[in-house]
Amino acid sequence: MTRPLSAAQRFVDLLPSEMCRELPIIYSPLMEIAPLQGLIDLGGIDAVIFTSGEGVRVASAAQPLRLRAYCVGERTASAACEAGWSAQYVGDTADTLVEALLASRPSGKLLHLHGEYTRGAVAERLSEGGVSCSGQAIYRQALCPLSAEAEAALTAQIPLIVPLFSPRTAAHFDSLCPEKAHLSLIAMSDAVAEAMPRLQSRVRHVSKFPTAEAMAELVCDVAAALLRVETKPPED
Repeated sequence: MTRPLSAAQRFVDLLPSEMCRELPIIYSPLMEIAPLQGLIDLGGIDAVIFTSGEGVRVASAAQPLRLRAYCVGERTASAACEAGWSAQYVGDTADTLVEALLASRPSGKLLHLHGEYTRGAVAERLSEGGVSCSGQAIYRQALCPLSAEAEAALTAQIPLIVPLFSPRTAAHFDSLCPEKAHLSLIAMSDAVAEAMPRLQSRVRHVSKFPTAEAMAELVCDVAAALLRVETKPPED
């Protein structure tokens, strides 16, 4: 599991416990979330945009004000609701959110709260389309090395299923992975898969939908196939 630890644990909770007992989980966060110093000023803002659960958690911890929130992903919207925001799920991708907001044209000023590295140019595209929106980076996504356990498993060529959720994390994993590692790579999108040029020859699977639930379903399918191969009796 390459996501930040709390996010990785939430993803593992989506997987069947029996499968997790048969295939041990190796946690190796390749990214660490660190709040950026500075005020999150919501004065004059009518609604915020969250494109990740990390944005929800950092913003909720940094200041007490709760506004209307437009969210990418049902899990992000759920986290925002639980934190007290008046949250609305607006699709599973930044593109879907931008299209929906340009169509509905909400009044007032929007603020996209995101990490230092963000994709989709949400604020820029909304502003160009006539919806008042600015952006603010509120957390840093620091890259991390492989854990000792993950590095040992990769070097030993143990068959590994590796879910990857963002192009930046995928590119970082591509740069760290030993050449002869035995991998089944599971990418959340085509953009994530394309961020691993050095690992193009490995077994790769791309999720049908960019959601944690769809990723979990694909992990289960790949794991079931792997377990069938490992438990298949030798032929005479």
